[in-house]
Amino acid sequence: METKSIWEKYSKKTEIKILKNNLDIDVAIVGGGMTGLSTGYFLKNSNLKACIFERGKIAEEITSKTTGKITFLQENILTEIENIYSRNRAEKYYKSQKCAIELINNIIEENNIECDLKKVDSYCFATNKSDIKKIRREENILKSFGEEVESIKKLPDGLEVDYGIKVSNTFVFNPIKYLYAIKKRIKDDINIYENSKVTKIEKQDNNYILTINNYKVRAKKVVIASHYPYFLFPYLMPLKCSLEKSYIGVFKTVEKCDFSAISYSNPVLSLRYLEEKEEKYKFILTNSHNISVKPNEKENFSKLKSKNPSYLWSNIDIITKDYMPYIGEIDKNLFIATGYNTWGMTNSTLAGTIISDLILEKENIYTHLFNPKRHNNIKTIIKYPLYSFLNSYSFLNSKINRSKNWYKNIKFKNINGTKVAIYKDENNIEHVVKANCPHLGCGLIFNEIEKTWDCPCHGSRFDLDGHAIAGPSNYDISFK
Repeated sequence: METKSIWEKYSKKTEIKILKNNLDIDVAIVGGGMTGLSTGYFLKNSNLKACIFERGKIAEEITSKTTGKITFLQENILTEIENIYSRNRAEKYYKSQKCAIELINNIIEENNIECDLKKVDSYCFATNKSDIKKIRREENILKSFGEEVESIKKLPDGLEVDYGIKVSNTFVFNPIKYLYAIKKRIKDDINIYENSKVTKIEKQDNNYILTINNYKVRAKKVVIASHYPYFLFPYLMPLKCSLEKSYIGVFKTVEKCDFSAISYSNPVLSLRYLEEKEEKYKFILTNSHNISVKPNEKENFSKLKSKNPSYLWSNIDIITKDYMPYIGEIDKNLFIATGYNTWGMTNSTLAGTIISDLILEKENIYTHLFNPKRHNNIKTIIKYPLYSFLNSYSFLNSKINRSKNWYKNIKFKNINGTKVAIYKDENNIEHVVKANCPHLGCGLIFNEIEKTWDCPCHGSRFDLDGHAIAGPSNYDISFK
């Protein structure tokens, strides 16, 4: 069993360009995942001097953790949006997802990208009778939009369900193959810098100054295309979203199935299949929870691990108050794309086209829908106290009883006034790191399966020796 994403084996040893000098550019795109590269793709013919800056390698973090679904059937998200806003707003979101599916297909076709794109049926199903009404409501909403929906009682792999719905014209693909092809396609027009960590963004007159690898980059416009923005003020991201952690196992199978599915239940059960030349695999995503609770990662992974997967990993998604992403301008010439509510493949593609259109001063019919400064209503305002509580709870809980009762080979000490955590590996080598996250000071939790230090407040992750591998933290926790 490998405790990493199956997609990581498709990473290529391509030429890496590292920032080693000061720059003066038009557009700085911070983040080299699906959002950053999509934005670069839509800007490639603009004659703007644009650069992408990625802290590690492109697509190695959040994009590599996805299951690679491209679908508009997203649990009961249309029902949720209708409950908060209106049927009209839900229809606009539905159309945006259909648009994103078409965009991805067009990009793949126009550039002859080999990324195992496969057209499949998508299913949403109930695993208990109490959820049947909720599935039926989503079904009725889809039908009101003119979508062809079929009711089912069994998935193609034989799994019997209490009730389910099926739609067509959805897809699955290999996201890493896709993004490496995009990188190759845009690199002559957009400079892509990897191993180039942005540690500071400051506003100066009408420009932004980015500190990257101790060099200064002056940019007229900045796109924050990282998973979770590192800044707290003035945009108060912790009060606008929560973080959900999920666990994914990939299993060898003899089943020849081509479909994707997701349950309407808690915890969610999400399925898809992958066929390679020599092997067939089944993806199972389950046990999703708010990162503020259930910190015992060994227990969280246990159900999947007990089934002997070939690959096992976790992923964190940002859930917004109204189930729609934040995409657009948050300050003059400062753009953001985040909060994809587990549906990153479609929404990150939309983000690329929306933000590029804003930069190029073009009209985009979805700009208003996903505006990060969109007005609240009472149904979103009432979530502020909840998110405030969860942030406070996770912070306080991370400080109390650091040495969890399930830990093995973990010790906590105070060395010269610094709180440190020490992990002793299977070779009896000690790995010493600072015990608090540099972002906002939350106490870190050791993930014994993936061998990482994880922040239970805002999702920063660090490797065994303290190197930051996922934000919002921009700084390492190495202790020497």
